[in-house]
Amino acid sequence: MDAIEERKVYRLVLTGGPCGGKTTGQSRLCTFFENLGWKVFRVPETATILLSGGIKFADLVAEEDRSKKKTQETGTTSTGTVSDPKPAVFKDGVPEHSVIDIDKITTCPRCMAAAVGRVGDVYKFQENLLRTMIQIENTYFELGRTSNKNCLIICDRGFMDASAYISKEKWDRMMRSNNWNPVELRDNRYNQIIHMVSAANGAEQFYATEEHSCRSEGVTLARELDYKAASAWIGHPYFDVIDNSTDFENKVNRMIECVCQKLGIDIGDRLSITSRKVKFLVSGPMPADTAFPAFQDFEVVHHYLQCAGPRVQARLRKRGQNGRWSYIHTIRRPQQHGQSIEVRTQLSHRDYLNMLTQQDDAHFTIYKKRRCFLVNNQYFQMDIYKEPSHPRCKGLILLETYTSLTGDKLKAILPKFLNIVKEVTGQPDYSMFNLSLREDWNNTKKFCYSLHGKNACCHRTADSTTTNTNTTSTTTPTIATATATTDTGVDKAGEEDIGATDE
Repeated sequence: MDAIEERKVYRLVLTGGPCGGKTTGQSRLCTFFENLGWKVFRVPETATILLSGGIKFADLVAEEDRSKKKTQETGTTSTGTVSDPKPAVFKDGVPEHSVIDIDKITTCPRCMAAAVGRVGDVYKFQENLLRTMIQIENTYFELGRTSNKNCLIICDRGFMDASAYISKEKWDRMMRSNNWNPVELRDNRYNQIIHMVSAANGAEQFYATEEHSCRSEGVTLARELDYKAASAWIGHPYFDVIDNSTDFENKVNRMIECVCQKLGIDIGDRLSITSRKVKFLVSGPMPADTAFPAFQDFEVVHHYLQCAGPRVQARLRKRGQNGRWSYIHTIRRPQQHGQSIEVRTQLSHRDYLNMLTQQDDAHFTIYKKRRCFLVNNQYFQMDIYKEPSHPRCKGLILLETYTSLTGDKLKAILPKFLNIVKEVTGQPDYSMFNLSLREDWNNTKKFCYSLHGKNACCHRTADSTTTNTNTTSTTTPTIATATATTDTGVDKAGEEDIGATDE
């Protein structure tokens, strides 16, 4: 009974303005806590669920448009007073900031929210949306309470987000008619609120809309939406704003660290600003399981996808335990303004199967067993490559961690029960992209040294050599002292990255 009482159920809302990193942040947060052995539930955005069912704003606002037109013709309101001229919210039935087809708007929660200020069907739709949101969230909250593990529940936006796009008068009326208490629904319902600030506010050079078919806000409007979304949660006792004062990689790390701090989870320096990913070659045979501290094992499958050009990498990842899987789609592009562009999106099983049809036949499917464990408060992830694979992957074991330590201090934190051969951070021979290539490295033009240079993918030079990963070694591991690549592929010391991160 004590063990059940000690289990945690943590209800987190991840919100933010357009292009704030919410999608990638949710994916990274999910992976991080699953690696710690937590159960993670992701509550989908209710607006997206409902709008994807065929609801169209053109239908919802048609009657209101006719009523408004009549009012404008007479110049009076229903109470007989002269109506105040206000900026038009719609243009030809579409929010003015949108340049896309009306049918596609039904996939955009912000387009839906922009219409909430209207009365009639849209008001009723918003009210029903909130009722549905409460029920969906309650379902996940109950599942969390019955889980036999610590449970993180990530809500893709929360109840109060809707208040950002409706007048105070209509919001108060909606609260009264449904007997909703803002204190209960804001302060008590969720343990923590994290707002990811839009790139339009502080990182304008990275603000983009091409990754989202339904996003077309300009920078000015995006800032307004960002401010409204943040203002909706003012008053929550644990409301954290993650701004753009650092690069995107550290922005995501700060978000994860913020959650860990609230939960009292000691993660060492893994997520500090100076922390970077380091990778080591491990020689077999593997120690017995009893040699490890408490660990979690996952089955991981990677598929590389066809891409439009040689400097773009895309892949799918399937990761799971006991037949339960999560799915991630990653697109990686060269640096812009000193940062690599990487977009990670959580997928449904159906979307994953659909995207598998784009698999690149030039690459093997990569199969791994991933073991995650803590040693002296340092978090490690060990990938054990499995067959079928290219012979170069036979017996390959790679160990990764995040740290700001170098030299002897870095060597001191490594697991003593593993036979670590050397550090291979940033070495192209240990890039998963290159390891998965079907062709021999000396004969292929696809071998990738860097996503960022002119010769991103080319023949290997004659002096390129590959370490025999099956050779048992008892030598002290070679530890590089130079700064190594981070998870987004941006080398903080300026050295170019060679391929996608082994997420």
